[in-house]
Parts: sequence; C-alpha cells; structure tokens
Amino acid sequence: MEAPELEISPVSLRSYLRLLGDNRNFRRLWGAQIVSEIGDWFYTLAIYNLLLQLTGRAGSVALALVLQVLPQTFIGPTAGVVNDRLRRKHVMIAADLGRFVIVLCMLLVRSREMVWLVYPLLVAETLLAAFFEPARSSVIPNIVGRGQVVLANTLSSTTWSVNLMLGATAGGLVAALFGRDAVFILNALSFLVSAAFIMGMRFAEPHAEGTRPFHIRELVDFSPIVAGIRYVRSQVRLRSTVLVKAGNLIIGPGWVLFTVMGQREFPVRWHGLDPARGAFLGMSLLLGARGLGALLGPLFAAPWAGHWQHRLEQAIFWGYLSSAAGYMLLGVSGHLWQACLCVILAHFGGSIVWVFSTTLLQLQTDDKFRGRVFAADLGLCMFTIAVGAYVAGRFVDWGFAARHVASVAGMLMLIPATLWGLSIRRTRAETL
Repeated sequence: MEAPELEISPVSLRSYLRLLGDNRNFRRLWGAQIVSEIGDWFYTLAIYNLLLQLTGRAGSVALALVLQVLPQTFIGPTAGVVNDRLRRKHVMIAADLGRFVIVLCMLLVRSREMVWLVYPLLVAETLLAAFFEPARSSVIPNIVGRGQVVLANTLSSTTWSVNLMLGATAGGLVAALFGRDAVFILNALSFLVSAAFIMGMRFAEPHAEGTRPFHIRELVDFSPIVAGIRYVRSQVRLRSTVLVKAGNLIIGPGWVLFTVMGQREFPVRWHGLDPARGAFLGMSLLLGARGLGALLGPLFAAPWAGHWQHRLEQAIFWGYLSSAAGYMLLGVSGHLWQACLCVILAHFGGSIVWVFSTTLLQLQTDDKFRGRVFAADLGLCMFTIAVGAYVAGRFVDWGFAARHVASVAGMLMLIPATLWGLSIRRTRAETL
C-alpha cells in the first residue's frame, strides 16, 4: 500500500501573512534571518573581492569558499549531536555571538601580507555556522504546525533570495561608497541583532526535556552518530532525500564563476566608474540574479507541489534540470543581461531543490534525530560545494575560460537529475 501523502495547508499570500501575524516565534526567527543574511551577503562580496584584488588569483576565492563550507562536513556529526542534546535556541544564540567577534577581526586584514588571516577566521565562522544552521532548520517543526512547514520553508527561502538580491546589490554599493570596513562592521552588528531576536523566542524543545546534563566527553562519543546513521538507513524515503542538496553540484562553482566573470567578462562600464568598482558591481548583479531566481522558484512551485509528496519529489527532479540548463546557457552568454537571465533560470531550479528537500526532511524525521539528520544534510552539501568550488577555481587558474567551466558544471547536473529520477521511481515501487 502506498505511503500516505503529507497534509499541507494551501500555499497562498494570505497563508504567509497569517503565519507571520499569528506566530510570534516564527516571526522572530524570520527577523533574525533577515538581518543576519543581508549582512552575510554584504560580507561575502567584500571577502571575495578583497581576495581577488589582493592576490589576483581565482584560486584564492575558491580556497575561501572551501574554508567557508568544508569544515561543516567534518564538524557536522558533532554539531548534530550537540543540537540533539542541548536546546537549539541556546545553540543559535551562542553561534551568533561568536560570529560577531570573528567578523570584527576581519578589520585587521589591511594588506596582502595580512591576507593569511582571512582563512582561519573563515574556518572559525564556518564552524559556528555548522551549529547554527541545523538548529534553525530543526526548530521550525517545533514552532509551526505540521501543515505549515512548507509555508515556513518557502517563506524562509523567499526571504533568503530577497536578502541575496538586496545584500549583493546594496553590498556592492556600500563597499564602493564607504569601503570594505563598513561592510564588515554592518555584518558583525547583524549577528548581535539576530541573537536578540532569537533570545525572545519561547517554544518547547521535546528532545531536550528531562535529559541528563551535557558533558564535554559526549563530543567524542560516536554512538549517537551511529544511531543517527541507522535511523536514516531504516527510512526508505529519507535515505535518498538526505543526499538531495549534495547533488546540487553548481552551487560551489557558481560562487567562483560569478566573481571571475563579474571582473573579467561582465564588468559594469559607466562613465567615470573605476574599473575595479565596475567589476564589483558586475559580480553584484550576477549574484542579484541568483537571488531573483531563488526567490521565484519556490513561489511558483509551492502552490502546485505543496499538497502532495510525490509532487515535491517531482519538482526536485525538474529543479535539477533547470539548474543544468541555466549553467549550460551561461557558458554561451555574450552580454551581462543574458548571463543574468541564465543565472535566474539555474537558481530558479536550485532553490526548488533546496526548499522541497528541506521540507521533506523536516516532515519525515523524528524530533530526537532531526539535528543529526540536518547536520548530515548540510555536511554532505557543503562537501560537494567545497569540491566544486576548488575544481572550478583550479580550472580557471589553468587558463580555461570561466564560461566553459560554467557549461561543464551545467552538464554535470544531469547526473544527480538522473539518479534522483531513478530513486523516486524505486522508492515509490518499494512503498506500494
């Protein structure tokens, strides 16, 4: 007999407004997301531009991206255990306060001789993000009803996309007008505001109720990790879904390619505009296009897919294909506006993959395992992002055109699309 479909409330503008108006906890979590993510996009642009300007190598940007994501793969099992043992609200607050200090330390990087400092700071910030993000994903089912999970995820994704558009565009302008130091300060302050929002949340955390005190030695206790692996293996649908984000192979190369293409192929040329600042704005527009695509994807797909699990799964398949087509076409774009349209198409699909896989994981996972499942989900994704960014950076530094690397990355997206298509057919057959 086929597994029952997920019951999800209708997706409409009114349902989003009702969620925000009636749910104080989600409203505060949403506010924390807005301020911290806008600051993050300011900051990301500034870091990549700083490295490319001081070193002149795409590999330095790729290395920065690797250090921003790869540590999450290695710390993920520990982060998952911590999130399943402690109150996730406290984990998020501690991570925000730590990142406030780390980002301020970026102000110390003033010359090429100081570039080395960027890398350990990025690692430290990444380790804290590895604790924060699984906690944020895990608390959503605790603060919204089961039928509102897809609404909450779609709204969070939409917000992420708007933040990317605003942060990428405004970040370029702020850096051009006021300098990188202003960007670092604004991002640091955003973490303080985020922590204040989360501190005001009040909600039950069943996984942490009546548990024994947490001991440091538990950080090296692998039995909870083994239990999490066994749990995932025992769930037919979960086995494939936890790998979905890892299959979004264009995320890592995209960061490197947008930085390089903004500087070398699509700089903005205004009368009297400094070439370095024109390159920064070109990169900002490409990232803004990514945000627009990510905004539109779930908004268009959620009303169609929201009620049915098999539609969520099918939408992920088409999302993979959209990402593939966008990056293959990016490789033959001759103008900035054409490149932006291709990026919109690619990340229209990519955001569907991200949001719908998150929704499926939240609804398919028991609360006591949710931290470990989302830590694994994030860690595997970060691993493929890191590998993709490193490989793309290396190929660009070896003399391959960025547009050709983009086309190859798009072609590779056909692999996870095929594997996911086969997986949902097999899973549906097993559940009949």
